[in-house]
Amino acid sequence: MSDAISFAALALTALAGVIVLALAGLRAWHEWVELQRYALSGGRRDPDAPPNALIASPSAARIELADLRERVRKLEAIAAGVDL
Repeated sequence: MSDAISFAALALTALAGVIVLALAGLRAWHEWVELQRYALSGGRRDPDAPPNALIASPSAARIELADLRERVRKLEAIAAGVDL
């Protein structure tokens, strides 16, 4: 009888250990994903945005601005009748 109780206690302890390790691993995975989201957002977050919302990085904003300037330049050239 003592052996059965010892084996049951050992099995329950092992199960509890596996559960604790699984929960710690899931927590670490969640934090790693949040870290990657933060890095992809350029390290900035909008305080009014939801917690998982991403913000375009400054380099993406500069590229978009350069693209818009190029479009405006082309439209001005077309309006002036200049061939590009």
